[in-house]
Amino acid sequence: MDSVLPPVTLDELAVLSQRAGTVIERLRERVFAPGTQKQLALRFNVRTAAEMVGRSEKAIRDAEADGRLPEPAKDPETGRRVGYSLADIQRMREVFGTLPRRAADDPPLVLAVQNFKGGVGKSTVVSHLAQFFALKGYRVCIIDCDSQASTTAVFGLNPDVDVDEEEDTLYPFLRHGGPKSLHYALRATYWPGIAIIPANLGLYDAEYEFAARMARDPAFILDRLREGVDSIADQFDIILLDPPPALGMLSLSVLRAANALLVPAPPNNIDFASTAHFLKMLETTLAELAQVGGDRQFSFVKILTSKMNDQKSAHQAIKRMMDAVFPQDMLQSVLKDSAEIDNASANLMTVYEMTGAAARTETHKRCRAYLDAVGREVELLVRKTWPSHHNDLRREGLL
Repeated sequence: MDSVLPPVTLDELAVLSQRAGTVIERLRERVFAPGTQKQLALRFNVRTAAEMVGRSEKAIRDAEADGRLPEPAKDPETGRRVGYSLADIQRMREVFGTLPRRAADDPPLVLAVQNFKGGVGKSTVVSHLAQFFALKGYRVCIIDCDSQASTTAVFGLNPDVDVDEEEDTLYPFLRHGGPKSLHYALRATYWPGIAIIPANLGLYDAEYEFAARMARDPAFILDRLREGVDSIADQFDIILLDPPPALGMLSLSVLRAANALLVPAPPNNIDFASTAHFLKMLETTLAELAQVGGDRQFSFVKILTSKMNDQKSAHQAIKRMMDAVFPQDMLQSVLKDSAEIDNASANLMTVYEMTGAAARTETHKRCRAYLDAVGREVELLVRKTWPSHHNDLRREGLL
């Protein structure tokens, strides 16, 4: 029997797509005002600056008095200090020698936040981890490998306007005969200490090209991104890879480029089942890739419980099961479901860059505490991969 509903034509789908594009354009117009650049409004008082730098307030005042540090900026009307910027904090760390960098002989950490399922919080984790590490003073690079470009947008670039797939993304490098390094695509961001290789929808075309060439030249396809990461690795302490939420050529390339994996997994039945499938596919995929291009080992593989809601008994039950099944593989810290993250994301921001009254609420402070706990735990794992940090870790009772 024929359906009573009329068929949807290609023309009608085109209209639907245009309308969706209009909504996206209006949202981006609200965030990306013409002629403006995203700025970091964070300011730190001298007490917080001293804690971040690892020196006393007096040491900072003395360095300002003797010219090692510039005089702090003041409000022209009140004459009061306006606080230190993150760039000011970095300058203090350089003067006092407290930058927490890796040694030249330490390998840079290349961390992929990976799960083949969408909606698990990959881009949220990448953005907040990057900013956590930048606040600590590390040199961070984000490589956005996802054509949806969520992370690119959070860091102040409009993927449809500011990013050219032929010049600014991974796309040219991943082609045969492309640039010899990824330096061409590195972009500074409004966050001191964070650079990004952005993405946009044009990166999606790479999936088709890679699939077509996989049979002819698998080693090139699988290891090209790793070679690109190696070409810029000496400039950074930590490189974060944000892959697409699917098992495709780019995701496989990310697995080959990374030397550590973080797997976000919400504690609900559907997402946890998908994560279990991901881990099984990961095992099979890495074994097959090893036959083509050699074995690839990871410094660590950890599962992060994301979008946890303590008010849901099902979440609590699944979290207990995850802890029982993966006792050595779970991060102890949990990224809880929070309206703060959603509210920030709606404005293409992160929790770390919220200021003013919004940053003084109890909800914000709790969310910040969750994020900081995740960041500290990942930071410890990173430092354990750096031999130059081992003596300090022993003194701190962490190794």
